[in-house]
Amino acid sequence: MISIQANRVAWATLSLCASVLVQHQSAISAERDFEGTAPSISRRTELEQLSTQAKDLLAQAPIQIINSEIRSIATGFTLNLQTANGEPLQAVSSKSGNTLTIDIANAQVQQALNRRNPVSGIASIEIINQSANQVRITIVGMSGIPEGTISSTQPGLTIGVVAAEPEEEVVVTAEKRPENPQNVPISLTTLTRQQIEDANINSVRKIATQTPNLFTSVGDRSFTFQTIRGLGNSNYLVRDAISFYLDDVPYENIHQYLPGELFDLERVEVLRGPQGTLYGRSSQAGVINVISRPPANKPEFQIAGGYGNVNQRQAFLSISDAVIPDQLAFRLSGAYNARDGFTRNVLLGENANPQESLFGRANVLWTPSKDWTVSFNVNGGRNNDGDNTFVPITQSNRFESQSNIPGSLDVSINTQSLKIAYEGAGVNVTSITARNQTQLSYTQDTDYTPDDLLRSRADLPSTIWSQEIRIQSPKTAERFRWLVGGYYQSRSLDLLLSTENTPQVAALGFPVGIDRTDARFNQTTYAAFGQVEFQPIQPLTLTAGLRYETSREQLNRTSSFTDPVLGETPTGLALTNSVVDGDILLPRFAAQYRFSPNIMAYASAARGYKPGSQNYATNDPATLLVRPEKLWSYEVGVKSNWFDNRLSANLAVFWSNVDDYQILLPDSTGLTNLIANGGVKTNGIELEIVAKPAKGFDLIAGFGYTNARFTNYTNPFTGQSFNGNKLTYAPEFTFNLGAQYRSPDGFFGRVDWQGIGTYFFNDSNTLKQAPFSLINARIGYEWKNTGIYFFVNNLFDKQYITTAFTGFFADLASYGDRRTFGIQVRSTF
Repeated sequence: MISIQANRVAWATLSLCASVLVQHQSAISAERDFEGTAPSISRRTELEQLSTQAKDLLAQAPIQIINSEIRSIATGFTLNLQTANGEPLQAVSSKSGNTLTIDIANAQVQQALNRRNPVSGIASIEIINQSANQVRITIVGMSGIPEGTISSTQPGLTIGVVAAEPEEEVVVTAEKRPENPQNVPISLTTLTRQQIEDANINSVRKIATQTPNLFTSVGDRSFTFQTIRGLGNSNYLVRDAISFYLDDVPYENIHQYLPGELFDLERVEVLRGPQGTLYGRSSQAGVINVISRPPANKPEFQIAGGYGNVNQRQAFLSISDAVIPDQLAFRLSGAYNARDGFTRNVLLGENANPQESLFGRANVLWTPSKDWTVSFNVNGGRNNDGDNTFVPITQSNRFESQSNIPGSLDVSINTQSLKIAYEGAGVNVTSITARNQTQLSYTQDTDYTPDDLLRSRADLPSTIWSQEIRIQSPKTAERFRWLVGGYYQSRSLDLLLSTENTPQVAALGFPVGIDRTDARFNQTTYAAFGQVEFQPIQPLTLTAGLRYETSREQLNRTSSFTDPVLGETPTGLALTNSVVDGDILLPRFAAQYRFSPNIMAYASAARGYKPGSQNYATNDPATLLVRPEKLWSYEVGVKSNWFDNRLSANLAVFWSNVDDYQILLPDSTGLTNLIANGGVKTNGIELEIVAKPAKGFDLIAGFGYTNARFTNYTNPFTGQSFNGNKLTYAPEFTFNLGAQYRSPDGFFGRVDWQGIGTYFFNDSNTLKQAPFSLINARIGYEWKNTGIYFFVNNLFDKQYITTAFTGFFADLASYGDRRTFGIQVRSTF
């Protein structure tokens, strides 16, 4: 009807114009017949005015669009509109949601157009007559607003459209099911595959650079310390406060056994605060979940390499394909990373702390039907590193050591996991069976001096078997969701430790010989857990969870001293099947309220727990048992998205009360062999902001503040009170600010600024690192399948302490990585 009406208007206008012209032509002819001469000047003027009026009337008639043509191009498509007489068209555009609207005034299209999925990234194109003299073009994008450029041309109009790049769908499994992180009532940081690649994240310390209130000492790769919200593994003689999982495989004692290289990752999730209900003991500070890339259903091939100063060498390879399409697929990947040391041993004339790692992974995914999936993962690899380097804290050249033996620190990892999942219409069932075998071996100059006084060697093999079964509501459940499950874990840990007292140590009052301790832990854990979520009204969700966990630890221990003359003599405390049992209820409660589709607020209360243990290093029965550590933590937060998801802002506030916090102490010889308990309180905030102010331009910001202090702690061996002092390795604040730009023509640039507040290395707070910041940068060019990048880390070569302690003769410190730079190349096919 609109088209018919428009045609009638056009014909009426043309008829009127023709009538005027005919009348004036007749008048001219009559005047010539009457006078036999040309029209007078006044008559010619009147005729010109009438002609002008006729032309104006013709100009007001809608321009006829007789043809529209869509041409696909690499970045989108062009839409060419052709007019009947080659008239140019004028247009204006507007945007809303995923829709680009273009209005053309004083025009009519002869044939409407409606195309579905015309090109990749575009859901539809529609061209219609919006009114008698206006054409409307509607272009709907699949994952964002298409970008359009309008060019008025002589034959009509050309519109160039670029489809919005599809945004990565961010999904986390923090609560043991896939969901949007903005819907999870937990303070968490999620790093997607693209973010991991862009920021070149390949280790836990790199994860920390993007995560508020996650701190890790960034020096040597083993015997590192991690904390979340001030709680962590500074007491490394017992269990951690942070749980770490790689492809559902649990890692214990993460300061020693973490893999040196993280590669080919799909996602990283960092959950802050106690997660005891779903993850159990030793997660009272938080959980780090690392998920590798799954096998692909089509051929994929990735290769990367790099080289830089300090002889950095990097290599990466990944291959994936389907053996049987949609049923059986695999992925094989591996990574190599090595460098020389930053510290020079001037006594031995060699690098003091070189690093080298080689790791591989195999993933197989079998999908026998739409409801069943079976995945089998194997990880293996090894770190071959030099010894940790410590120098006197007052030494002017911080990167020169004088240890009289080179030392070594090696970690090997061999893990397997089998995950079987059933996703039915009424219930989901998941079974995860995992095995983790790791071994750490090290040798060191224990006194860290040029004199050959003390030498140590340790071998720490560990094997973990775990089994988890979960039964839960299906993904389609909305108002009521539930989960129940069971967990079993068995771990054997051997500690084979020896220290050699050389003849030179006799002058210091130590006996000459070898002091040896052999200890073996057998630890078992059983747990049953459940969680329900209920929506009594649409915007409100209530969550309640409970876990019952029981644990048993059995310790066998012997110690001896071998005199060069008298031989080996048993010493100290001998233990046979010494047992510690414990059990705990770990509840969690949460309420979340969605004020709008883009704003959600939540509050939660949860209990955390680290089991009691036995101090294998002590020779005094009075200091053998270690009481369990327990805490209650409270959190309130807001999660929000703004401007069509171009800005997300999340804020969390927390406070915790910790009873019987487990504290590692030095004995009279200076060795950290004692464990005490004390009271602790922590509180703080976390803020994360991600913004996309323009196409290809990303801003990432995070800030964390933690106030973690002793509230009731007196050293039971010295009587010294530490009330009010800060916990060790608990920086007052952390922040990260990143800016990244990726242009359509291939340019890539990124700058990251990381800041860390004051943190302390001892309970008396006399050894500390003042606030400092680091700047990392990457710049490169990307083609369709290949990118080349130049990088620099620690741009201004900042020197900072990562670990410090009081040694036999001086306060000793280890320092973080110096400035590194180099080139990387990555190709994907």
